[in-house]
Amino acid sequence: MKKNILFISCEEAKHICDKNQYGEASFWEKFKLGLRLSWCKITRAYTKNNNALTKCIEDSKVDALNQQELDDLKQAFEKQLGNQH
Repeated sequence: MKKNILFISCEEAKHICDKNQYGEASFWEKFKLGLRLSWCKITRAYTKNNNALTKCIEDSKVDALNQQELDDLKQAFEKQLGNQH
């Protein structure tokens, strides 16, 4: 079976959608995703949920660790891994 250049599978569409959320999708990938979105309600639903999740995370007021806390956590983690061998 010959692979069509314009029509992508649902799995490939989901992958491109994820890449697009991080600004990593190429123009050609966005074009193919847009084509699939025009007729596939499953891909449209996935994209809608993906966009909602991204917006929710961007709007959240989550306090993250500062760089020193991250470094301390990483060192403790690596130390613990070293003790397991």
